[in-house]
Amino acid sequence: MVIGMNAKPSTTELLFQSLGRFRKAWPKGGWSWDGRLSCVASSFVVELTDEAQLAIRDVFVGQWSTKNIASAAQAVRDIADSTGGIRSDQVLYSTEPGGRLIAYGLWWPWGDDVTISMRVGLGGYVSDSDLTRFRELFGATED
Repeated sequence: MVIGMNAKPSTTELLFQSLGRFRKAWPKGGWSWDGRLSCVASSFVVELTDEAQLAIRDVFVGQWSTKNIASAAQAVRDIADSTGGIRSDQVLYSTEPGGRLIAYGLWWPWGDDVTISMRVGLGGYVSDSDLTRFRELFGATED
């Protein structure tokens, strides 16, 4: 009999908890599935930038641009490569690499000075059950 053992949440569980906080804090309600990049997407007007940045800073500790992506961890550079690279007006956000999963956010201004898209996805060793849970968390179960 084992007495007094407290199970610590796994890094995967902690990641999903932080993504849940992010979704709750996100200033724009809906997320849709972006099948091209296997991530969720939300577009919003630039007036919501400050609120969006607050939600991002709570979860995503890494902020990567064309200027500093070369110094990022390999897992982050792999995400940048697999999502088409980073243009000068774009930012890639990442959670702390460690464990089998990493979450990322892609901040993509549309170039019209009105609209920005935020895409959020999972990198690393992503299982089908991780992807299903991720899509359910963001309410993006429809293709």
